[in-house]
Amino acid sequence: MGMIRALIKTMRPRQWTKNAFVLAALVFDRQLTHIPAALRTLLGFVLFCLISGVVYIFNDIMDAEADRHHPQKRLRPIASGALPVPVAQGTAIALVLLIFPIAFYLSTAFGLILSAYFFINLVYSRWLKHIPILDVLIIAAGFVLRVAGGVSLIQVERFSPWLYVVTTLLALYIGFGKRRAELSELAEQANTHRRVLDGYTIPFLDHSITIVSSSTIIAYSLYTFSAPNLPSNHLMMLTIPFVLYGILRYLYLVQVEGSGGSPEDLLLTDRPLQVTILLWGIAVLVIFYAFPIK
Repeated sequence: MGMIRALIKTMRPRQWTKNAFVLAALVFDRQLTHIPAALRTLLGFVLFCLISGVVYIFNDIMDAEADRHHPQKRLRPIASGALPVPVAQGTAIALVLLIFPIAFYLSTAFGLILSAYFFINLVYSRWLKHIPILDVLIIAAGFVLRVAGGVSLIQVERFSPWLYVVTTLLALYIGFGKRRAELSELAEQANTHRRVLDGYTIPFLDHSITIVSSSTIIAYSLYTFSAPNLPSNHLMMLTIPFVLYGILRYLYLVQVEGSGGSPEDLLLTDRPLQVTILLWGIAVLVIFYAFPIK
């Protein structure tokens, strides 16, 4: 039982919240009530969660030595020795052999997207995460692939390309915020724990955050009144304040509270952020499903 708990912990289920982006096409194409589409998308979400877990297993195997010198990561099951490397490797390979046949059965395009996600993340874990800027761009690419995976699972009719732009910018914003929090938390020892941090400075990250946060708000605002699948009365613009507050709240947590090193933890623990996302989600559902489109 302890080995199973260690394995599940290594797969980081708390971080699976990011895979909710797979549901974007289902919601924003107004197919949430279409049962076959919903079931396919939910299965796609589960597959993304499992492959994410596999990536984390391989990542922890490769980073075990470095993690042992990190104040928090040294407690990870593989780094601490609670989960033997052979067991972790065997489980990861078994999951890969299960996940990809199901993915390609659902959709060839989805199988290819999941394969690209898996390959990019393995390369990221081995090499690309050590290259400043490119490391955050790869993180953003993972979010875009999640959205694209959801699109490939259903017959979309009204999904706006603007959502790819917003997803990319939002992911960059979160990524740069995460790097700033890590750099601030570890101070002078940052590069010994995560080598890429040696290529960043607080001023550079603050400027980058300012650029992408502003661009995210602008892109989302443009989406709310220019996308072709929205209600004709432009009610979607009423959701802009929620996005604005959410972005500012995350910025406050990173720069004032010194949080943000684990965005998924903020999502699961910060009440104002949770309430904002909940209200935004309710507003989107009401606007999309209670009012006619253009």
